[in-house]
Order: sequence, then structure tokens, then C-alpha cells
Amino acid sequence: MRAVVTRVSEASVSIDGAVVGRIGRGFLILLGVGPEDTKREATKLAEKILGLRVFTDENDKMNLGLEAVQGQVLVVSQFTLYGNVRKGRRPSFVGAAGPELAVPLYEFFLSECERLGYPPQHGEFGADMQVASVNDGPVTLWIDSDELA
Repeated sequence: MRAVVTRVSEASVSIDGAVVGRIGRGFLILLGVGPEDTKREATKLAEKILGLRVFTDENDKMNLGLEAVQGQVLVVSQFTLYGNVRKGRRPSFVGAAGPELAVPLYEFFLSECERLGYPPQHGEFGADMQVASVNDGPVTLWIDSDELA
């Protein structure tokens, strides 16, 4: 699994002009699922992301986690994180998991966020979504479950 995690002061996702998810301070998580991913990767990735300490403390150091700042989480499915642009100008997405695998793992990731104490706001898998965010910092991290210890 791959995620782009952005520290935000607010973020939202809309479908057909209607807001379906909105948060204040916290993490906007764009989540991609690969064909070899399992629940194990989803759990590992959720634990890593929700445990990040990237909010500033009283000394202006990135030392605080979501709990300390009463942060929220917005998760948006993003198969394009598996886009391959090595050849040509149009990305290939054959490296992304198909919906038969990706949907259950996306939903499992959402349930893991809730289990860990952060019931997520979220988009709708496969929908044409508009994502708005106010990046805080900006702080943006790319995390691949294959690279986690």
C-alpha cells in the first residue's frame, strides 16, 4: 500500500458538488492499494501513519501526534499512486490493484483507523471526487508499506 499523508489545518472531499467528508486539523491521507497488498500491510500502514509525530510543540519542533492536537483523519482512495510514467507521456496504472482487492482493503484501512481511535472521514472508492485541503507547513510524506520495518 502507498499513502501520501499531508498535515492539514482543514480538508474536505466532495462528490457531485456535495461534501461527503470534512476535517479540521489532522491528516489528509491519499491511499493506494497494490496487487500484492493484504490486511497486514493495511494494519502496518495505518499504525505508522496514525502514530506520526509531525505537529509542532511549544518549541516549534515536530514532536506531537494526532492525539496531542486532537487531530482528525480524512482518507481518499487514490489508485494513481501506482501510476507508472517510465515510458511515454500517459501513465500506466497496471500496477494498481483492481477493485475486487482494492475496495475491501481500502475499507479495512478505514476500519483500522477507527480501531486505532481515529474514525475517518472518507471519500467513495471509484467516485470522481474533488479534494480540497489547506496544507499546514506544508508537511507531506510519502509512505510505502513495502519500506516499513
